[in-house]
Amino acid sequence: MIAVVTGAGSGIGRAAAQALMEAGWTVVAAGRREAPLVETIGDSGGLAVPTDVTDPDSVASLFSETQQAYGRVDLLFNNAGAGLTKPVTEIAYDEWQAVVNVNLTGTFLCAQAAFRAMAEQDPRGGRIINNGSISAYVPRPQAIAYNATKHAVSGITKSLALEGRAFDIACGQIDIGNAATEMTERMSGGVLQADGSLAAEPTMDVANVGRAVAYMASLPLDANVQTMTVMATKMPFVGRG
Repeated sequence: MIAVVTGAGSGIGRAAAQALMEAGWTVVAAGRREAPLVETIGDSGGLAVPTDVTDPDSVASLFSETQQAYGRVDLLFNNAGAGLTKPVTEIAYDEWQAVVNVNLTGTFLCAQAAFRAMAEQDPRGGRIINNGSISAYVPRPQAIAYNATKHAVSGITKSLALEGRAFDIACGQIDIGNAATEMTERMSGGVLQADGSLAAEPTMDVANVGRAVAYMASLPLDANVQTMTVMATKMPFVGRG
């Protein structure tokens, strides 16, 4: 079983890659920097492939290298992402576009390449798991670029789930809240709330996300977790309160 994990050099991507490897998957770790990818893979026998998910040629090379090495792609965890916290009036066009390029275009490019591989291989089929966010349902303040792109990822997930039926390709989404990573370190010092206050927010061990992804990946292709929310139990979410 061959899994491609993007953003695999740290955080959620690394946790998912490690959980998949523990479950018996061979992992192709993709990300911007080679050294962290090599660290993620260790001596598992997988591949570390430096990849820019916003570049169509780089994404094509990732999947071409995977198919050359292993002959197929059984799973894509579409995880690479970027955030931006800034008032809407202060966001420069380049800042907006950078988030869109990674979170939306990157998700599409990787999903498209995985879909093509899965539809054409023998036996055909596979699974795509997109990393959404609870911000795809209940946005945070001053995060319009991140919120908008994560809403869009939900649309990508549903579209892939529909089109994938004809090719035995399942697609689901994991929506994560406050996994403890470098990205969420700032939460212990206070996060802007909807009422304008700052409040420290609880986090959870990122390994919980890895186990959730591994569970989703473990299902046969005639079963699918369409959406799963994994979050710190006491964090603000419903109504962001």
